[in-house]
Amino acid sequence: MKATALFVPVLVTLSFSLATSSPARAAANGAAGPAASTAAADDSLAVPGYPVARDVPNAHELPDPKLDYKIAWGVGQGAKDMAAEVNPGLETLARYVNTLHKWGVPKEKRHIIVMFHQRNPDFDITMSNAAFKARHGKDNPNIALIRDLKAAGVQLRACGQALESRKIDAKDVNQDIQIDLWAMTSMLNLQMKGYVRTGN
Repeated sequence: MKATALFVPVLVTLSFSLATSSPARAAANGAAGPAASTAAADDSLAVPGYPVARDVPNAHELPDPKLDYKIAWGVGQGAKDMAAEVNPGLETLARYVNTLHKWGVPKEKRHIIVMFHQRNPDFDITMSNAAFKARHGKDNPNIALIRDLKAAGVQLRACGQALESRKIDAKDVNQDIQIDLWAMTSMLNLQMKGYVRTGN
């Protein structure tokens, strides 16, 4: 009887601890219901309209709010139809930013820089909507996502050498995108400053 009396309070304490853990942590421990695998409501996302990584029960190596995420994200490949589809690399980045946000990594610890560096027509997504439409006859499908990524704290940069190759004037570049001299220089500088390169 004494053993039972001592065990019950411990059980209650453990149950309360699980009930008050964060939704993300609970989901990773397999405690969330079916709704846990769906994207959060747009008003709770860093980049509205894009999902988060699906919850995996008992998953290891989770986003860590204590880390500074210094990431140089290369964009060198385009969509199958770059004049009609959002660049898949930017979509993946939006999902990643939302996942960091969901797991409590604050904006000030997300040091993410996108480097556009392709020298083919896909690079034209760095143009303003007006300039893109004048060249391709369609609206630039990436304008909204580029704007929302910047609002979420992501820096976006365009390779100046690619601008020259594609004959894009500086005034025709999306105002949310910084122009750098050369993607090679930018990427190497960033890596020497502790950034991890990913993307393509």
